[in-house]
Amino acid sequence: MFTIKSLTPVALAVTAALTSQPAWSNELNTDKSSDEMEVIVVTSDFRQSSLDKMPSSITVIDQQQIEDEGAQHFEDLLNSVANFNWSGGSSRAKYFQIRGVGEQEEYQGAPNSSVGYIIDDIDMSGLGMIASMYDLQQVEVLRGPQGTRYGANALAGLIYLKSNDPTDVFEHGAEVSLGDDQLTTFSGFSSGPLTDSGKLLYRVSLQQHQQNGYRDNLYLDRDDTNSRDEFSGRVKLRWYATDDLAIDLSVLHADFNNGYDAWTLDNNGFDTLTDAPGVDKQRTTGGSLKFTYSGAEAFELVSLSSFAQSDTHHGYDGDWANPDYWAARVCEGAPCQYDYTWDKVGDRQTMSQEFRLSSTEAGRLFNNSTDWLVGVYGMKLDEDNDTNEFYNGWGDALTAEYSATNLALFGQLDSDLGRGYALSVGMRVERRDSEYSDSDGDGFEPSETMWGGHIALSKTLSDNHESYFRLARGYKAGGFNMSLPVELSDKKEFEAETLYNYELGIKSVWLEGNASTNFSLFYMDRRDQQVSASQQNPLEPQKFILYTENAGSSHNYGAELEGNWYATDNLKVYGTLGWLETAYGDYEYQDKYGGTVDLTGRELAHSPNFTYSAGTTYRTDSGWFANLTASGKSEFYYSDSNDSKSDPYTIFNARIGYETDVWSAYLWGRNLFDEQYGVRGFYFGNEPDIDWADKQYIRFGDPRQLGVTVNVKFM
Repeated sequence: MFTIKSLTPVALAVTAALTSQPAWSNELNTDKSSDEMEVIVVTSDFRQSSLDKMPSSITVIDQQQIEDEGAQHFEDLLNSVANFNWSGGSSRAKYFQIRGVGEQEEYQGAPNSSVGYIIDDIDMSGLGMIASMYDLQQVEVLRGPQGTRYGANALAGLIYLKSNDPTDVFEHGAEVSLGDDQLTTFSGFSSGPLTDSGKLLYRVSLQQHQQNGYRDNLYLDRDDTNSRDEFSGRVKLRWYATDDLAIDLSVLHADFNNGYDAWTLDNNGFDTLTDAPGVDKQRTTGGSLKFTYSGAEAFELVSLSSFAQSDTHHGYDGDWANPDYWAARVCEGAPCQYDYTWDKVGDRQTMSQEFRLSSTEAGRLFNNSTDWLVGVYGMKLDEDNDTNEFYNGWGDALTAEYSATNLALFGQLDSDLGRGYALSVGMRVERRDSEYSDSDGDGFEPSETMWGGHIALSKTLSDNHESYFRLARGYKAGGFNMSLPVELSDKKEFEAETLYNYELGIKSVWLEGNASTNFSLFYMDRRDQQVSASQQNPLEPQKFILYTENAGSSHNYGAELEGNWYATDNLKVYGTLGWLETAYGDYEYQDKYGGTVDLTGRELAHSPNFTYSAGTTYRTDSGWFANLTASGKSEFYYSDSNDSKSDPYTIFNARIGYETDVWSAYLWGRNLFDEQYGVRGFYFGNEPDIDWADKQYIRFGDPRQLGVTVNVKFM
């Protein structure tokens, strides 16, 4: 139970600040802003178009909102995106769902993500996790298939993180955050010209984040077994080599050395009993190199190369307790013996190259009405994994090697049809060849050719209203299942999945440019849907048989609404609302006892019917600042393998402070009312003393945290 005595001095100070009525709250200026809202550019698009002109449902969270809400990691912003969810089976968010489509976990098998994840043009799909928000320009979430631009890894949509670019003037900054859970975060950046001519620019940003992780291990008498120890560093160079050639280099290094001790047998959530706490580590070094040549009259040439090397280590104590705990319980008339650990070490390397030509104003087609773009893309991915399981002194080991090569051709036409109509047509054809082998003797060499694309028709209804209809086709490669028992030998391979997304939207500006709304309706037709299934082995209950299979067709539909309102020069109000309906087509599977489970018509996992957020930011002319946000979700199924559900929840965050041109100081609180909410759930047998009876287990999200942040910026 929470008491005042349990708060640290920092927490007491923040609590007092957040619960007191600020004296300056009556100074609200009611005059409406005369300035129109800033034009937001979608940087993940081929041509970097403005958000209001993009015929698609896209959320862009800019640097100002990131800073106003004090977000330190992408997890802090997840609930601000309509129809977006994540699966909390890791120390940081790495498995995402957009409109009900995405993964919940990846314990074995080849990487095959439904949601693309890119940082500064470096593809980190399926890895996620390394998502510091410090010195970030914006976060973009593109909903629906991105078949033309990104291909197989973006069946459900795309997450694109873009950091700030180098500047032609010097600017520097530093930031320190302290808070409950022994939180310490140190950050800094520097940017400016490296030469007197101003043709070579740089930007460097660094962050070190540490906290204990909200868990107390009572058996080991430690409070850091679920800790977060995270370093993120970025270096960007921009060289204007000639008047016609610009070269951009981005280098990323992240070292996340986190613990993973998140589960309890009694679902208390925060007091664990493990004797061998797990880990969740990721060390990534990557880079992208972009050449932009604009010297030709009719076209611009872009060459984009990227590379990433990631070493991962994920392991956990699977019995969620210790030898003393189990020995005190009775199994078949004797003290229980249960000791299980799981450990996976991975090494992934990706290299990609893209060339694309896009028309200039002079190169337009069809009487100067149509922009064109063509390109070629290639990627090579290699991943090695070593997985070890230990159960009561016995061990199993699996060594696996995977390699895949993707080659794609793509093109797009964007036409002005006159009378306010515009048409965009794009297509991508992609060939994937892959090879897998492991120490158990499994080997696969699947190859396939896939295609996707879009047709989008836009209509300008007036100066303030833009409508569109979009049909997009996305695809996800097929694959294979390893280490299956004989009775599941017919599930060794599964087919590619195809998704057709139909979307109708309108983007509007109101109140003389002081307010805006984006609204979209969508219908998704999934064919040969890939479903992750699992069976607990009745002969070895500590083990699960994991596999992916096709589940026929299914349909998702819903809507998204986003709004921003600059009520006055000092007050901004914003919010999102997502509505989602999902259902399986014809799908049945066998449980661990051989019985048939029919999921036909049931909602998909991690697909809440409603997601919502609301926020307000207030700044006085004298420098005082306040931000308050609320966000939440309705209930959702935790898994496709059972009917256990989360509870609905709403989380409140607040941040107040004082800002000057040089320094700022803030008091903040996250999850102010200490809401206990589930982010991942399992329903299975994990207790031998109750004969491995199936039971609900839940991992909860972060509890209340209070802290203080101080930063300085100067030129």
